[in-house]
Amino acid sequence: TEVGILAKSYIDQGRLIPDDIMTRLMLNELKGLDRYNWLLDGFPRTVGQAEALDKECQIDTVIDLDVPFETIKCRLTARWIHPASGRVYNLDFSPPKVQGIDDITGEPLVQRDDDKPETVTKRLQAYDAQTKPVLEYYRKKGLLKSFSGTETNKIWPHIYAFLQTKLPDVSQKDAATPR
Repeated sequence: TEVGILAKSYIDQGRLIPDDIMTRLMLNELKGLDRYNWLLDGFPRTVGQAEALDKECQIDTVIDLDVPFETIKCRLTARWIHPASGRVYNLDFSPPKVQGIDDITGEPLVQRDDDKPETVTKRLQAYDAQTKPVLEYYRKKGLLKSFSGTETNKIWPHIYAFLQTKLPDVSQKDAATPR
């Protein structure tokens, strides 16, 4: 689409997509999904985006995964990839058999620039600065539910139980089926 091409031009320059363009992209994608339950991840990131989303869609709940930045930083900086295949390894919980080498091809693994410690720190600081006002925006509306922890398998059961209170007739199996 025209707006997609415009967004790509920002991405290609390594720049953040401006709010108005990101909002147009997202709202365009959400059109026609009124028969479905849906979940957004990473949008809205600013209060302006949240306000625009609220004008077009009824938001039932907002989930905040409150994970310490140090945990996120450790996970991201331990991530290494095999560029040709996209295989992802994590030095802490799914390491390659030989450090720095892809298990299948024997080729070297690389760390993406955005997974390097200094970049991760900057990204987390920017995320925090942008996200706190969005969380406060939804907290004031009574829509925010926060879940704290450091391990997916410990946080997920609580999130799933909460979602069952919001969508009691939806199971994991049929969550993608239109209602």
